[in-house]
Amino acid sequence: MNRIDRLQAILTQLQTKKVVKAQEIADRFGISLRTVYRDIRALEEGGVPIGAEAGVGYFIDDNYSLPPIMFITEEASAILIAGKLIPHTSDKAIDQSFQNALYKIKSVMKTEDKAMLEKLESSVKVFNGPFEIPQRDSIYLQDIQQALVKSKVLKLKYFAHYKQEHSLREVEPIGLLFYALNWHLIAYCRLRGDYRDFRLDRIRNLEVSEETSHRILDKAFEEYLAREKEQYQSFEIELRMEKQMALYIHEAKYWYGYLSEQEDGNFVNMKFLNPDLNGFARWVLAMIDKVDILSPPNLKNMLGEMVKKLHEKYRDA
Repeated sequence: MNRIDRLQAILTQLQTKKVVKAQEIADRFGISLRTVYRDIRALEEGGVPIGAEAGVGYFIDDNYSLPPIMFITEEASAILIAGKLIPHTSDKAIDQSFQNALYKIKSVMKTEDKAMLEKLESSVKVFNGPFEIPQRDSIYLQDIQQALVKSKVLKLKYFAHYKQEHSLREVEPIGLLFYALNWHLIAYCRLRGDYRDFRLDRIRNLEVSEETSHRILDKAFEEYLAREKEQYQSFEIELRMEKQMALYIHEAKYWYGYLSEQEDGNFVNMKFLNPDLNGFARWVLAMIDKVDILSPPNLKNMLGEMVKKLHEKYRDA
């Protein structure tokens, strides 16, 4: 990237946050702090009113009128791709907000770029096969985001899947996580007296209260994630299978903690790291005639018990 393009990109970055640290600019463009200081001075000399807070970062005066941000074709295309995924990972409210933002982006694009984006939009689809999950009306993503920003306590009605019962909770949100194809609210639950993980599609009702939570969000969230990683006990697993079976599970293996594989003649040895031996055993059960368990022994024993129960259950079938 030449310096003119970098200066324009830095100007854009300064518009994205209240205060931007010099180190953030240096990390983004792979330049030294000294170069960042020179670039900031160049922008100031060009008439951009950049303020600085010692030890904090840079900001642009709120009264300064900036020209509309122009998107290059590749940037607009990337945003379009993200928009195709949003209906499958959020709710209708977030989807609508994104579409509104996309209209604003299109409004500042050149005519030829608009035509390109329109053509691309009709040529890119997300296909989930015959088992498509309907888009949810609301999983309260926007309400939760507002509660996080304003540090507000949430009141919610939550459905516990395993107990098959509802409960009323008052929680202090500290973060949102997306994993296992679902959004999760991480919050301090006053009922349980500890941090809990609430899957958003199991929240039946949610209200943002006027009460303020005094938890330090960034610190609490990082501590929660670090604690979860420490408690996340995983088991090293090694399987031996025929090459054809290895090809058959080429994509599925990543869902079960795939680490590596090594060919051995007509066979493939695969290594996994997985926290749920029971779930892993049930996966292996579907291909038991093509797979040998090399380790750990308790996985082999667990699978043996499953096969024994199946035999007893269907012995007379």
